[in-house]
Amino acid sequence: MIDRRSGTGSRREFLLAAATAVAGTALHLSGNGRAADKRTMNTQVGLYYGDALARYGFPAGHPLGADRQGAFWREAVTRGLDRRVHTYAPRIATRDEILRFHSEAHVQRVAQAESQGLEFLDQVDTPVFPGVFEASATVVGSALDGLERIASGGCRRTFQPIGGLHHARRDGSAGFCVFNDLGVAIETLRAKYSVQRIAYVDIDVHHGDGVFYAYERDPDVIVADIHEDGRYLYPGTGRAEETGKGNAAGTKLNIPLAPGAGDKEFLDAWPRVVAHLRQFKPQFFLFQAGADGLEGDPLAHLRYSPQVHAHAARSLCHLADQFADGRIMGFGGGGYKRENLSKAWCEVVREFVDS
Repeated sequence: MIDRRSGTGSRREFLLAAATAVAGTALHLSGNGRAADKRTMNTQVGLYYGDALARYGFPAGHPLGADRQGAFWREAVTRGLDRRVHTYAPRIATRDEILRFHSEAHVQRVAQAESQGLEFLDQVDTPVFPGVFEASATVVGSALDGLERIASGGCRRTFQPIGGLHHARRDGSAGFCVFNDLGVAIETLRAKYSVQRIAYVDIDVHHGDGVFYAYERDPDVIVADIHEDGRYLYPGTGRAEETGKGNAAGTKLNIPLAPGAGDKEFLDAWPRVVAHLRQFKPQFFLFQAGADGLEGDPLAHLRYSPQVHAHAARSLCHLADQFADGRIMGFGGGGYKRENLSKAWCEVVREFVDS
């Protein structure tokens, strides 16, 4: 049996076992959503959905497959959420936009990966697939389209199920993440929209190392990250004592949870997140809502229910209303059991609409 409790090892040893678990997961469509025909569309909430986004997925039974968006969308339609938001088509980012966060060498490597016959974009975790550059650039471009719509007043909140690729570094891919759409969003908020203090809140089961270390010395990126303890899970980072460096010391909050932790442990920790964010009064909120902390995910060991995502989304919407004119963007992040991600992400969308 493969031991999944490795904080510093790669995920490659998980893939065969996890693919089996994913393939065997039947999609369950919940029928207990709130009836949408009694409510009008909330034009203040935008949802990004389309074939171009769905193409960001790895082949051959990989846990992050191209079917994840479809699983979420079927649940959203069942709950009537599709009729309560404005659906936007994805768009592809330009090379210059991606370069706001990533190095030229990394962007070039991804662009040439297929023609050069590369198998992986990192050592072992992130495979090359047909159209990898275009699909990855579409994740980034859709996030930037959301920023533009919020900045122009077209909506106050957006949710992008295929996004939140928080492991990619400035100079490389990692952990199933080719380009870091979150990092590009942070750079764009500053360069194009003059937003200075940005909150990055991450509840994905894996620590958001690609964002954390890129801004570890930046006092104006306020990080709160609740995740499974890195001693037991990829990427092996996110210790509680990591609170930022230099003049950014104290602006970062890591809350590692022990394997087996569930709703109670999360809810007990959440007031620390709220207090941390209130202290710094962010002007914009980015929310990485990875669903791989839910019980039964094949790559992790936490035991959340979808109510964790509902609680976090509701709380962050209230904080965004107080400090950021309601401006918040949500991203699906990880999640490898289709029933779990569809329910968790729908809870986020529902709270974005109702809160």
